[in-house]
Amino acid sequence: MLKYLSRVRVEYNALDPRKAACVELLAQCISRRAKESNPACQVELQRLAEAGAAPRVVVTYVNGVEEAIDAAATPAQAIRQQILDRGRLLETEQMFREAGEPWPVLIPHHELHQPFPGIKPKKAEEKIQ
Repeated sequence: MLKYLSRVRVEYNALDPRKAACVELLAQCISRRAKESNPACQVELQRLAEAGAAPRVVVTYVNGVEEAIDAAATPAQAIRQQILDRGRLLETEQMFREAGEPWPVLIPHHELHQPFPGIKPKKAEEKIQ
C-alpha cells in the first residue's frame, strides 16, 4: 500500500471512540513489511486536542495529489482498498504515458457498440490429448 504514497498523516483524538480505523491503518503503515515496500514514505501521527474533531487520514500520492479521508465513517480496510485502487490507476496512467499513448484513453463512440463474439471453449474431444 505504501509504494503508491509519499506521505501518510493520521489524525485523531486519543479519547475519541471513532479512532479505530486510524489506529488500525497506522499499525499497517508502520509494520516492517510496509516500510520495506517504500522506505521513503513518511508516516506521521498527529494527536488532536479538540474533542469534536473527526479522525481522518491524509494521504499524499507519489504524483503529489493529496487526499483527506474521513476515518470516522470509513473502516480501515476500505481506506486501504481506496489507496490501492488509486495506486493501480496511477500505475496504469504511468504505463500509458511511458508507451507514448494519450491518457485518459478515449474509446471512439462507434467502437462502444460493436458486437463482441466472445470466446467459445473448445469441446473436450477437440482438445489435443
